[in-house]
Amino acid sequence: MRQASPPGGIWGGPGLQTRPEAVATAVAGTGCVGSRQKHSNKYMTLQEEITRRRTFAVIAHPDAGKTTLTEKLLLFGGAIHVAGAVKSNKIKKGATSDFMEIERQRGISVATAVMGFEYKGTKINILDTPGHEDFAEDTYRTLTAVDSVIIVIDGAKGVEPQTRKLFKVCAMRHIPIFTFVNKMDREAKDPFDLLDEVERELGIETYAMNWPIGSGKDFQGVYDREKAELLFFSGISGKKRADKLEIDLYDPQVAQLLDSEEKHRQLIDDVELLSAGREMDMQAVRDGQLSPVFFGSALTNFGIEPFLEAFLKLTPPPLARTADCGVIDPFSPDFSAFVFKIQANMNKAHRDRLAFMRICSGKFQRDAEYFHVQGNKKMRLSQPQQLMAAEREIVDEAYAGDIIGVFDPGIFSIGDTICDPKLRVRFEGIPTFAPEHFSVISQVDTMKRKQFVKGVTQIAQEGAIQIFHEPNSGMEEVIVGAVGVLQFEVLEYRLKNEYNIDIRRRDLSYSYIRWITSEDTDPTALNLASDTKWVQDFRGHNLLIFNNEWSIRWAEQKNPDLTLAEFSRNW
Repeated sequence: MRQASPPGGIWGGPGLQTRPEAVATAVAGTGCVGSRQKHSNKYMTLQEEITRRRTFAVIAHPDAGKTTLTEKLLLFGGAIHVAGAVKSNKIKKGATSDFMEIERQRGISVATAVMGFEYKGTKINILDTPGHEDFAEDTYRTLTAVDSVIIVIDGAKGVEPQTRKLFKVCAMRHIPIFTFVNKMDREAKDPFDLLDEVERELGIETYAMNWPIGSGKDFQGVYDREKAELLFFSGISGKKRADKLEIDLYDPQVAQLLDSEEKHRQLIDDVELLSAGREMDMQAVRDGQLSPVFFGSALTNFGIEPFLEAFLKLTPPPLARTADCGVIDPFSPDFSAFVFKIQANMNKAHRDRLAFMRICSGKFQRDAEYFHVQGNKKMRLSQPQQLMAAEREIVDEAYAGDIIGVFDPGIFSIGDTICDPKLRVRFEGIPTFAPEHFSVISQVDTMKRKQFVKGVTQIAQEGAIQIFHEPNSGMEEVIVGAVGVLQFEVLEYRLKNEYNIDIRRRDLSYSYIRWITSEDTDPTALNLASDTKWVQDFRGHNLLIFNNEWSIRWAEQKNPDLTLAEFSRNW
């Protein structure tokens, strides 16, 4: 039997908290947050604002329909009037989230896009992430800034390799995971097999929120288990909303609409089989152990609006974050945020650099004085912006859960904390993953050295690539490390189009990199294999790059006091 939701949806309104145990820890006396009772009047207004926010990422294997789904969520949310397409000959409008020219040319997302809008009293922040594995690191960083995740799965292909990798990151963070099985208007696997595959491959239990009626040419709609209603597929594709017909499952008219008593009986059997299985458990959803599953078609708009409605009811408001002093309560009046993404030259109209911040607690106010922890200085953020991909809007205030962009003159790095001056917290660092491909690059025109250094450094600070150099050498040649080879092409394209720099590139044979974490280690005194190179990053950290795992073992065995790490984390 369907249970009534408490005020404010399943996750509750004023007075109801997510993860009460975490909040209790925070309030109990870590020194991270102030007492709620001291701010009772102000706190109620603050809580209402924070509670109505939903911040989530959309992730998927390439071509599963992730960006198309994002466009349709924007369409139904009223943020855009016509949905764009990633690859389309009919729709000339490009995807809103693919704002870079190279994204429009290639038909793929290469950078996370941030989009915020209002929908029926809920403030929604969507982060559309790159699906291609070569840009997975951007996705990993993005997942630190969200409170829930939508995983898009191609109904014909099921769980794909990149889906598994992304899911592992989500599972490590224990955040709610929602599954949207896309492309049901095409031939798809049996839905029971798809549920089994998700559970087997991803190690998470599933609960079907709706159930498809056929697939491909025989796709006729879905059964909404919560509302006990059928939504029939109209077959209308494109830019506008698909029509729907609501009717009870056991209504005799269903057999006529399906043109078959057998199909009607099969649907009833499927739904009754589902009802005899696992029940919906909101605690398991909150802990990332149970994934609500929805079936639909993003391209034809079918099932998108019901999915959005159900998702917003099920997904949590802003969750607590871990800092060096304990847990930060999002409902604390003290402002705190961390930088999870830096993007320079988002389009030709804005030749500047933005630092994207996830607000973790309290209220942000324009021109108020805040403290940059890593820079150890106070500052005012005078032009905070909320974004719709490349479109910007100056905001005077924002709340926990929101994503804002602030002008960065080159002082911010990924993982930096900005907070109320009296708070002085430092959020858990965002890991820097080890690149697997290396190249040496240099500028063709030696007279453009300044632009070359600026371009390479700024793109590296965004986290898209990592740059290294041999100690005591200049920046005429730079070693570039990347998670995927496609990143080198993006680097070359951006240097040419954003900085007017042509480069030469030579691939290196190195495949492994390790950060030297032992503080007293003198790199010049190390006993290393002949194919191992000592380099430094742009922050001055010492690293070693290797051709193979044998050389790594050699370095560790021949240098007992040497400590190496596969990734770096900035606190």
